[in-house]
Amino acid sequence: MYRKAVSVAAIAGLIVLILLCQILGTYLKKEFRAGQEAEETGAALTEPTVVLDPGHGGIDAGKPGINGVEEKEINLKIALKIKELLNEKNIEVVMTRDTDDRLADSQREDLKERVAVMNREKPVISVSIHQNSYHEENVHGAQVFYHSQSEEGERASAMIQECLNELQPDNEKKIKSNDTYYILKNTEVPTVIVECGFLSNYEEAQKLSSDSYQEEIAVAVAEGVFLYIEDIRQQTDDDA
Repeated sequence: MYRKAVSVAAIAGLIVLILLCQILGTYLKKEFRAGQEAEETGAALTEPTVVLDPGHGGIDAGKPGINGVEEKEINLKIALKIKELLNEKNIEVVMTRDTDDRLADSQREDLKERVAVMNREKPVISVSIHQNSYHEENVHGAQVFYHSQSEEGERASAMIQECLNELQPDNEKKIKSNDTYYILKNTEVPTVIVECGFLSNYEEAQKLSSDSYQEEIAVAVAEGVFLYIEDIRQQTDDDA
């Protein structure tokens, strides 16, 4: 009877030991992964990468401007200006396109290719540049969109929107979540869509067609992106 009790106690002790080992193993694995993620984040912020996506291109001209301008052309010009500004701050930029071409034969496949670039490059943030349009001509102003499940996308959107609103004091638009845009739904990194203005508004379409205003928009977006990167760096330092 005594031997049986000792055996039962030994088995129970062994089970407890095994469970403790499993718990410890799980804890160490989580700590190791957390360390890896922190290391990767730190490396990413040392030499941050941003993906810039000028919307449309090629036979896909985008929204037609009330003044005859093509959205695809404005998108590319603004994106290239943003790239130059970010490069000056030692931020690497990957463009989904830098010529008047789209990435595939169909619109759906083109969007898939853009998302593939964003997910492959794993940037700190992806920024898709577009121009807006509405059936009422008086509507104007830049607006930034993000996916509702992306806290980082929302944070970046707020910073970019604030910079754009400083450029456009009469713009009362606020950031807006959107879960239907293909790019926002399918990217695995923080992603925002910047609608720089309304091509259906004649005055704004004229401004967006000018090199000087494109430069101002680019400065505002680039500053918002840079503020977001600096904010992440600060948080990383505080957590260290």
